[in-house]
Amino acid sequence: MLGMNKPRVSVIMNCLNGEKYLREAIESAYAQTYKNWEIIFWDNASTDKSAEIAKSFDEKIRYFRSDENYCVGKVRNLALAQAKGEFIAFLDCDDIWLPEKLEKQIPCFENNPEVALVFCDAIYFNDRGTICQIYKKFKPPRGKIFRQLFKKYFLCMVSVVIRKHAIEDEKWFDERVNFFEDAGFFLRIAYNSPLDYIDEPLVRYRVHRDSGTFRDYAQLASEKELFLNDCLQEFPGFEEKYQEEIKIFNDQVFLQRALGEWLSFRPAKARKLFRQIKPRRLLVYCLFVLTFFSPSFFNLLLNFNYLLKNSFNWYRFQG
Repeated sequence: MLGMNKPRVSVIMNCLNGEKYLREAIESAYAQTYKNWEIIFWDNASTDKSAEIAKSFDEKIRYFRSDENYCVGKVRNLALAQAKGEFIAFLDCDDIWLPEKLEKQIPCFENNPEVALVFCDAIYFNDRGTICQIYKKFKPPRGKIFRQLFKKYFLCMVSVVIRKHAIEDEKWFDERVNFFEDAGFFLRIAYNSPLDYIDEPLVRYRVHRDSGTFRDYAQLASEKELFLNDCLQEFPGFEEKYQEEIKIFNDQVFLQRALGEWLSFRPAKARKLFRQIKPRRLLVYCLFVLTFFSPSFFNLLLNFNYLLKNSFNWYRFQG
């Protein structure tokens, strides 16, 4: 078959009741100009038609199913353990790859055998249309970029491809967490290896209200603290080497914890946390003002494209 002489890419696809967008996501993999790939489809005990949709395709999809619903990290690890490819990519059941994604990313590994991870630009969209292109104004760095990534996280999971050999001795997804499992995994890779980047949007990331992005800011803050504690224990000299970045990281945690307190109807606690954040950027002042309104007001604002765009950019680029 055409393209089978190229390295195989194992596409990790985890699904929990994803029938609404699933067929479109899978078809975007089949539309790839790079042909040597497999999908490791892990059904996390879905009760809708996800299994039926996945099994309607050919043998390029290897279907697995959990008997019970597991946390995202565990399901990703189960799928990773089944991967046969030299490279690992990720495609969630509500996202879309553009046709040349793999074709343009895989050569980056061939050009530099030390590169462990290659990412690309991404377009974020919802059912109303395009929200933003995440690297249109901000151009991410290449190489050993752990410091920059830890201070200002900017990776989109669906855009990432990993060299499997580079993660054989690494911890995979943290099964203790639900929202920071991808960031924690990729940060660990960046701590030890260089990253590369394709300056072109090759994926479309769907934003909707069920996304973890907007569900639980307080839990996200706790998971980030857990990751930081792990780094302090595992990496000698981490606190001294990344002192400035740790301060910025902790401020981001405060911001997300404060937002979580407000969304949990504890505005006084939220305002107390906001006052501790320095420097007080415009976003901090705006969120502080919002704490004098009902959290339901926040959900109302999320209906507007502008706030949705900026909320998402804040989450990805500031936290």
